[in-house]
Amino acid sequence: MDDASLCLHRFRRADGRGPAVLMLHGMMSNGRVFYSRSGRGLAPWLAERGYDVFVADLRGKGCSTPRIDRHARHGQSEMIGVDLPALHAAVLLHAQASQVHWVSHSWGGVVMNSCLLRHPSLIDQVASVVHFAAKRRVRVRNIQRRIEIDLMWNGVLKRVTRWMGYLPARQLRIGADNETRKTRRQIQAWVEAERWVDDEDGFDYGLVAQHVKLPPTLYLAAIDDPCRGNPEDVKRFRAESGPHLSRVHVLSKLGGAKHDYNHVSILTHPDAGSDQFKLAEAWLEGRHEAVSEKG
Repeated sequence: MDDASLCLHRFRRADGRGPAVLMLHGMMSNGRVFYSRSGRGLAPWLAERGYDVFVADLRGKGCSTPRIDRHARHGQSEMIGVDLPALHAAVLLHAQASQVHWVSHSWGGVVMNSCLLRHPSLIDQVASVVHFAAKRRVRVRNIQRRIEIDLMWNGVLKRVTRWMGYLPARQLRIGADNETRKTRRQIQAWVEAERWVDDEDGFDYGLVAQHVKLPPTLYLAAIDDPCRGNPEDVKRFRAESGPHLSRVHVLSKLGGAKHDYNHVSILTHPDAGSDQFKLAEAWLEGRHEAVSEKG
């Protein structure tokens, strides 16, 4: 993998080895979105229930090396084509498992579905998938979209990235980790594009999705997520991922959740364990009928 070293953080009980789970974070983020220093988060929550959980740091993020700077040339293409397959293989090896459950947050869900469509031989090795606030396109129109996507991502941060040679999200305090220039460009292209097509080799993910059946997938969305994972965009992502056993479940007080969750609190809220984490656990256990289509 060139000179890159990918990090996996393992969470499991000492008294046994349960089903393996691989977790993948989104952009300007790292694996810490799934766990905290105090032992909170989805990763330790599932580990306490017997799962063998592996939390990934993508290339240059978290504890993976080398850190992203102006010399980094990798991007989304490498995440999909090289890094996620390598992380998946490492989990199979260390867990001594034949299948792995995949869990994502935000853009990590796009990377995961894209990887399965590009590498359909992996599909039988993935028992199920749970996405938290995953979307590809941003089609919603509201003030938050104008500020976060049109003004910041496509405007200010594009210029900062061109000037610095990478996106210094950590230094700017707009994210937990930096992004390469290539990643920022590729994400912007997909957020805006109608067609789901690779900009390097023309691979048509949307076309392949109509002929390849993804594993059973739960798409969890937060009602208070205006543009980074708006429920309507989550639904569109499920639809363009092709026909597969799936549910979209929007978390809201009106729908029976304890809170109107947002893009971050969908994973970090203290009450997540009694709301969406239980839904995720039911899905991982194969109790698909216990999770309703909602919202």
